[in-house]
Amino acid sequence: MIKMTMFLRRNPKLTHEEFVKHHIEIHGPLFRKIPEADKHCIRYIQTHPIKQKTSAVEVEDYDGTAELWFDSLEGLENTLNSDFYKNHVFPDEKTFLDHENTQVTIGNQVEIITNSNS
Repeated sequence: MIKMTMFLRRNPKLTHEEFVKHHIEIHGPLFRKIPEADKHCIRYIQTHPIKQKTSAVEVEDYDGTAELWFDSLEGLENTLNSDFYKNHVFPDEKTFLDHENTQVTIGNQVEIITNSNS
């Protein structure tokens, strides 16, 4: 299994609230429509920062994250190279993301704690 984690920065023309609304209500459902994602994407979650701060840890100033699990690197490539992604999803990303300042990592996930009580 391959996990892609994106540290998202919003298009500076949008407020943080507009970014979050678009990410959840427009982009998520649009990504779900990719035929290859239906076959290869195991999980996709979005996280947006809370307003409360803590002294326990210093955090970077991102507008959100996207975490996507794929069945394989080939599955990730098939999804992100698909016609639907190129023609619909990627153009949408350009409307709400600052691609130049968005960071992406791809790797293997290793579980350290799996708590069945959550």
